[in-house]
Amino acid sequence: MPHVSPDDFTKQVGKVLRKLRKEREMTLEELADLTGVSKLTLGKIERGEANPSLTIIWKIANGLRIPISSLLVESQEVTLLKKSGNSVMSENHSLKLEPVFTTQVQGLIESHKGFLHPESIYKAEAHQPGVKEYITVMEGKVTVQVGEEEYQLERFDSIKFNADQPHAYINHAGETAVLHFVMMYTI
Repeated sequence: MPHVSPDDFTKQVGKVLRKLRKEREMTLEELADLTGVSKLTLGKIERGEANPSLTIIWKIANGLRIPISSLLVESQEVTLLKKSGNSVMSENHSLKLEPVFTTQVQGLIESHKGFLHPESIYKAEAHQPGVKEYITVMEGKVTVQVGEEEYQLERFDSIKFNADQPHAYINHAGETAVLHFVMMYTI
C-alpha cells in the first residue's frame, strides 16, 4: 500500500465502503442497522468528510463480516509496504494500527502493525464469530487481557486467542509498544 496523505486515505476508506455497500445493494440506513454506526457518520465516511476511528472501522467490518483491512486497503497484485504506512487511530488515541497484508487461504488472513502508546489501554469489542488473533510483541512489554484473564508479554512473546470476545491491550511502560497482529477469519 503506497503512502498517501491523511485526506486521501480518508477518501480511500470512504470509496471502499461505498463500493462494498453498493455491491451488497444496501442503503445507508440498512448499513447503519447492521453495524451500529449512525447513518450520518457512515455518509460522512463515504464522502471522505470523516476520518473514522479504529472502533468505528471495527464496527463496520464486524457488521459486514469482513476483515478491517478490506476497508483500509485497495486490492493490488503486488503490494510494497514502507515502514511509515497509512494508519487508523483508536478513539482514545491509545492504539495506532497500520494494515499490512490480507490473504485468502481457507478463510481470510490479515496482518497489521500496532503502536500502543505509553501508559495506555486499548479495549477491543468482540470481533465477528470465528476470528482468531495472533499477537507478537516486537518492542516493549504489553499485558493482553482476554475475557477475565491477563497475560504478560515481553519482546518477541506471542499469544493466540479467539477474538470473538472482549479483549484489551495494556501498556504500563513509559514507551510505545510495537505489536504485530495477525487476524484469521473463517468464511
